[in-house]
This record gives sequence, structure tokens and C-alpha cells, in this order.
Amino acid sequence: MTAPLLEVDDLHVRFPVAGGGLLGAGRRTLYAVNGIGFDLAKGECLSIVGESGCGKSTTALSVLGLQKPTEGTIRYRGQPFAGPGAPGRMQRAKAVQMVFQDPYASLNPRQTVRTSLAAPLRLHGVTAASEIADRIETMLADVGLTSEQANRYPHEFSGGQRQRIGIARALILEPEIVVLDEPVSALDVSIRAQIINLLLDLQEKRGLSYLMISHDLSVVEHMSDRVLVMFFGEVVEEGGWRQIFETPAHPYTRRLIAAIPDPDAALGQRAEQRFADMPMPAGRGFATDGAVAPDVFVPPAPSELVEIAPGHRVRLSPAGPG
Repeated sequence: MTAPLLEVDDLHVRFPVAGGGLLGAGRRTLYAVNGIGFDLAKGECLSIVGESGCGKSTTALSVLGLQKPTEGTIRYRGQPFAGPGAPGRMQRAKAVQMVFQDPYASLNPRQTVRTSLAAPLRLHGVTAASEIADRIETMLADVGLTSEQANRYPHEFSGGQRQRIGIARALILEPEIVVLDEPVSALDVSIRAQIINLLLDLQEKRGLSYLMISHDLSVVEHMSDRVLVMFFGEVVEEGGWRQIFETPAHPYTRRLIAAIPDPDAALGQRAEQRFADMPMPAGRGFATDGAVAPDVFVPPAPSELVEIAPGHRVRLSPAGPG
């Protein structure tokens, strides 16, 4: 069995929250990420989904080295990638890069495309003008832009073209892992499919591994090999994309899937109905059934991820009274 490219084990990220008392009295701790773990194989797309504030972005920032974990380990190719023994910022940047959500805000409006793409190359020791020019031209061609467009500024491009530039900048150092932070949410619907297809083509061509953060479950379903569902800093369900979308087990996952716009709703059928007769995993119960209950909050009771099918795990909690 091939070793994972990236391994995250028992990751915790906590933030102190100031209280309202005198001299900081009443300080509390925010458990942003609470003991999650996953791995990422070469050429795989792993998506992390969940509502705002569930810990998705904090997890991604920890992988990028932009957020220091409170506990836990992150390993890249079997070597520490965070904490003692981890490589420096420059070395991490060659292994992991990021495509940001807003393609305009992430580009310097005062720099041409050529300058933006050349900067990371120079920072990492590429000084020959001919090599820089060749790599920029090749990278632009790979994302569907021309070398002539390299002399333009961000405001001269459409939103989809700007995102192509952002992708080119992320890939110019030839990383193995790319974090995709809502890569198409800021784009017009008519452009999203083009960018998704571009990302899939680049993944196949370059053997890239994607760690995608997204609220758009239709994008997740189209791009992902595996999916992690996060709720209040924990992974509540994980599995292959087909397992998550066709046989969701956790109540929270079911509510997420049911929230996807459903053409059948026009015929008077509610999306939740497709899960109504689906049995819960045997052996334990959930604190609440999110398919019917108004509140899916699972109290912090002892729980664990249990494998209910090969590669499909769900976090079960002791059932409540009655």
C-alpha cells in the first residue's frame, strides 16, 4: 500500500477568548479544531465540508503552516510538517500552495501578471530571466492564457481569468498539494464549470493532490474522491463521495445533503424524503436525528468514529433518554 502524501493526526487548534471581566477575568478557550485526523494520497481530492465556523479553514491553514497547531501532528511524505523538526516556510511553500476564494483580492492590483508569477520563482532561487520567462509562458498556457496577457494588470481581466491567474501563481513552484479555498464561489455560474474542469485537467496532468474547502456541495460532489464532514471542530462523517452523497449516515450530513437545491421540489417532493426510510447504523444511536429535528447539536458526550462500511466512518454518540 502506498504511503499517504499528507497525514494529519489528532489535530487540535485552540484560541483564547477574552472575557468581559476586569483584567481579562473570565477568559475562555475556543476549540476551533478538536482532534481531527485524515490523510491525503497523491493525485486525490479530499474535500472538507461544513458550516461556517466548523474549523475547515483553520484545518487548511494548519496544513499550510500559517496556523500553529495546539496539539497533534502533520506529516508530509512521512516527515514532520509542523512543530519540532518541521521545514521552514520556504520549503513548505514548495510543497503546499493555495488558491484563494476571491481572485481579485488575492492579486496585487499594482503588479502585472508577469511580476506576480515571477516573484515566487525569484524568492526560491530562480534568477535566470530566460528560465523565468519560459516557466511563466508554460504556466499561462496550462491555465488557458497567453504570454501576451502576462503584461496586463488584474483589473484588465474577467473574474474567471483572474482565477486562472491565481491558479497559475499557486502552481508556478510545482507543489504536490494545493489547498482550494472555495475556488469557484466568487465566480459567475457560467464560468464555474470552466474553472472546475481546468482544476481537474491540471490535477491529472501534474498529479496534484487537492485539499478543498467548500460550501458548494455540487462542486464537492463533482471534484472529490473523498469527503470529510466537520461539525463544531470535529469530523462527524468521512467516506468516498458516493457514500457521503448517496448513503449519508450522520444527521448533520443528511441535513447538508438535503439543503442542496433539488429539482424534484418543484413536483412537491422534499429532498429530506430520500433519507426518510434510510436506517441509521446499528449498535448505537445519534443524539438527535437531524433529518426531522430542528436542532442537530450533538452534546460533548463520549463519541468515536465507527466504520459502517469499507472506508465509510461516522461519529456516533450515546442515544439520549427514551
